[in-house]
Amino acid sequence: MSSARSAHILHLGVLGLLFAAFFLLPAYHQGNLARILVLAVYAMGYNLLFGYTGLLSLGHAVFFAAGMYGLGLAMHLGGATPAPAFLAGMIAALLVAGVIGSLALRTVGVAFMIVTLMFAQAGYLTILYFGTYTRGDEGFVIPQTARALWGFDLTDPTNRYFAALILFAVVLLFIGWLVNTSFGRSLIAIRENEERARMLGYDVQRAKWIAVTLSGLLSGMSGAAYALLFGYAGATFASVQYSILPLLWVLLGGAGTTIGPLVGTIFMFYLIDFASEVTSAYMLVAGVAFVLLTLFAPTGIAGELRRRALPWLP
Repeated sequence: MSSARSAHILHLGVLGLLFAAFFLLPAYHQGNLARILVLAVYAMGYNLLFGYTGLLSLGHAVFFAAGMYGLGLAMHLGGATPAPAFLAGMIAALLVAGVIGSLALRTVGVAFMIVTLMFAQAGYLTILYFGTYTRGDEGFVIPQTARALWGFDLTDPTNRYFAALILFAVVLLFIGWLVNTSFGRSLIAIRENEERARMLGYDVQRAKWIAVTLSGLLSGMSGAAYALLFGYAGATFASVQYSILPLLWVLLGGAGTTIGPLVGTIFMFYLIDFASEVTSAYMLVAGVAFVLLTLFAPTGIAGELRRRALPWLP
């Protein structure tokens, strides 16, 4: 069986398992999994840039927040319905990612990482400065009555779960397709050896800009979906913490793998959830787990599976 066919079966199997999980899990875990699926889309957007292109960003929270506030403000202040508001969130994230990408890619290496962090902080401070509209750290709630998409009430746990699953499925299949295209291969070539990719005739700067823009768009879609499905937008989601989290999810799950972001998000979410029931120092537990995984599984959970047993793992 070819690697492409195996990868396709794996993706469909993961989606089938997530579909079945709704009917097998209790309500508490259904709600958790809906949140995880939305955040996993954020992680997949980050993985496209970090895992496949080799660009380490510390500013992805600005894209997540752009999508969140694009949708949230369109509904909160503009009275838009969910569909055009979601489109507004995507456009906001796309524009922000395009502009930041064109500026940040003037730098390389550590400088790129620092510049993206600065842009994220600028975005966070902008949200606080325009607190009259954004409500700053307090944020604002999107009324339940407004969260109905094409007749489906997204406040209903069943509808919310399957809306999150559909979004996740679309992005997973898109990433699975993209990394096998000539463009996806060019991103991997840039990650492995940028100078050689340039010598082979690839337009490296253009490819990296498209990667930043696509990564920001997917992250913004996650932010818009989070605001719509869970009814809240706040400046906390633009803070440094939400730039670090997708990096941790991707590292834990496996950078440069299609299912790694989901695995890492599930692992970290439940580790913190369980640890918080035992101790108030739950982040210390998460930190220790991260260090241990870095030492004994440096390529992440899915990455180690690919290295040790499943070389076809996408």
